Amino acid sequence: MTDLKTLTSAMHDFVRSKGWYEPDSPHPQTSKNLAISLVLEATEVLEHYQWSEAAPDKAELAGELADVLLYLLQIASLNDIDLTEAVLTKLKVNQNREW
Repeated sequence: MTDLKTLTSAMHDFVRSKGWYEPDSPHPQTSKNLAISLVLEATEVLEHYQWSEAAPDKAELAGELADVLLYLLQIASLNDIDLTEAVLTKLKVNQNREW
């Protein structure tokens, strides 16, 4: 099974290969820009459920979920956040919350 560090490294390799980390990139990889992109991709996940309780195309849904995860990984990495640690910490916090 692939871990988050391996996925993050592969994501950075891809972004570098496109030149998006370059100062003159037409797609500046700032936290703000990535957060906007994350929300846009999340809405694409919603489109799969717009008129149905089940996603009609599992492969397309998987691709959209992967886009969301890639943006999450990149935002976390650029902000020096260990996403695994953040998730485990949040689960502990949520354990004690009333819903």
